[in-house]
Amino acid sequence: MDIFLLFFISSLLPGICTYAVPGQNPSLRFVALGDWGGLPLPPYTTRQQELVAEEMGKTVAKLGADFILSLGDNFYYDGVTDVSDPRFKITFESVYNAESLINLPWYILAGNHDHKGNVSAQIAYTNVSKRWNYPDYYYDLSFTVPGSNVTVRLLMLDTVELCGNSDDFRDGQPRGPTNLKTAGSQLEWLVEKLQSAKEDYLLVAGHYPVWSVAEHGPTNCLLHSVEPLLKKYKVTAYLCGHEHNMQYLQDDQGIGYMLSGAGNFMENSRVHEDDVPKGYLKFFQGDPDTMGAFAFIEITPKEMTITYVQSDGKCLYQTTLYPRTF
Repeated sequence: MDIFLLFFISSLLPGICTYAVPGQNPSLRFVALGDWGGLPLPPYTTRQQELVAEEMGKTVAKLGADFILSLGDNFYYDGVTDVSDPRFKITFESVYNAESLINLPWYILAGNHDHKGNVSAQIAYTNVSKRWNYPDYYYDLSFTVPGSNVTVRLLMLDTVELCGNSDDFRDGQPRGPTNLKTAGSQLEWLVEKLQSAKEDYLLVAGHYPVWSVAEHGPTNCLLHSVEPLLKKYKVTAYLCGHEHNMQYLQDDQGIGYMLSGAGNFMENSRVHEDDVPKGYLKFFQGDPDTMGAFAFIEITPKEMTITYVQSDGKCLYQTTLYPRTF
């Protein structure tokens, strides 16, 4: 029988969250964090970013983790200029510096604000920082759950190259790709990777959400180009940011849509709730007073558990997905 650590919840969703005890059960564990990119002016961070980083350190110290997944908007508001940009140090290295985090690899993808700067410099920073892993605009990662033969594939997308940049102060929808050939090549790559994926868990990550009830709403481009592929190839979950809140949605096929965009700001709008099929939304938290959150994901041979952790350590919501069947 699995042994669990039990955490009593005194938050908005009272209940109990469970975590497998580190070292007692084989699992792959990681933090998923989006929209954490500080500010372009001194102090180049926000208090929310700092509080989220502190709680990430505490959670990882207790539960362990194998890596951190960055879901884009790594540097507000206009990305970085070059590989020596001081924002790498001030907004990243000096913030996520808890002892439990300092040696964890980060796997990076770009958001719309990163694309307002020099994304190639973020890619090049891979050669500077031992933590920063960003080999290309889109790429894939493969893992094996420790102590088992259960496999995990994670496909990292550049949804800005795929769909275009967006204006946060207008309708929020991407304006279409600036290079149709580049967008087409990425989509072909995605189809090829999905077709060949035989892993037990298949995850796709991008900055823009497929489904969202919040300020920007569902991303029409992804609904057209990516969502049918997620269904066709039995993807376990799509992981994203962009909206400055925390959401969990699940479609009628059982695909999970995990949105973790509360690393730096919070925004409480649910203006697009009517644009999402009834019953899809399972959880939403955007209250600015809560000062941010992140997702902690644990994959075992039997299940994948997603836990939403507030910056004060409270567990907000927990849900479970299961290995693919063929």
